Amino acid sequence: MPQRKPAKRSATSQALARIDRAAREAPAFLGRLFGAAGEAVDDALERLLGEPFAERMARVPLSLGSSGIDPFGLDPEWMKYVILAVATLHRKYFRTEVHGVSSVPTGRVLFVANHSGQVPIDGALIAAALFMDGEPPRLVRAMVEKWALSLPFVSLFFARVGQVVGVPENATRLLAQGEALLVFPEGVRGITKTFDQRYKLTEFGLGFMRLAIETDTPIVPVAVVGGEEQYISVANFEGLAKLLRAPAFPIVPQMFLPGGQLPLPTKYRLWFGEPMRFTGDPDDDDAIIEEKVWLVKQTVQSMLNRALKERKHIFW
Repeated sequence: MPQRKPAKRSATSQALARIDRAAREAPAFLGRLFGAAGEAVDDALERLLGEPFAERMARVPLSLGSSGIDPFGLDPEWMKYVILAVATLHRKYFRTEVHGVSSVPTGRVLFVANHSGQVPIDGALIAAALFMDGEPPRLVRAMVEKWALSLPFVSLFFARVGQVVGVPENATRLLAQGEALLVFPEGVRGITKTFDQRYKLTEFGLGFMRLAIETDTPIVPVAVVGGEEQYISVANFEGLAKLLRAPAFPIVPQMFLPGGQLPLPTKYRLWFGEPMRFTGDPDDDDAIIEEKVWLVKQTVQSMLNRALKERKHIFW
């Protein structure tokens, strides 16, 4: 009998294969792109971190496979360039003050923070603080809104730098691996607040509490001060947001000024609280879960109030 010819791969599978190949080759491409500047990147990171990047990364608890990538797609080679950018913002641009990071427990942990600003700078700086100022250093995973992954190349980039789609199954798997997970229970409500509502927490979702109880994970409350002045939002254009299929479309007048697209160089202050543990049934009625969520929300709000009272100026 004549041998069958192998079926041609579909256009979709071929496209996915090209994307995956590009992802694997990206770090090497960046190295060639920077060329001799590769050593400068290492030197800059060493100055910012106080030690070689490789040495600090070696102390980060990660579950990497034989390919050097973790089950969710995180690639330490990509992280090198991302950390340089974020570390520069952390140390130089926003000059972040970090308080209480020594109280962060080892092992799995759930960070619960207020959401601020219209772009996720708050999450990036929390991650920078835990990697640069924590000991042992941690790589924090953030749960990404599903809509963001519909943007071109965003899903690939987020996966390679350790971010995952915000669904319960992913969160449970990450915590089972002993990872550190960052959540913003205000969700989209947190980034649509206008300037007059800054640092006033909106309603918290209940999912993070059910997750913490189910996985027996300590919750570390985090207060972020400085993010809600970086862009001055005056309204949320809901109609345009629906048209663009985005969760929100804040109106920020400074965007129309020369250089206004950059966030203002406000001074960030991050406060990490003492770990909180909760027990019970993760499938309890909403009323029971809401009481526990209320305790976390009030803790974060109290931390914010205290931090704002101590702050002398927005920019220093």
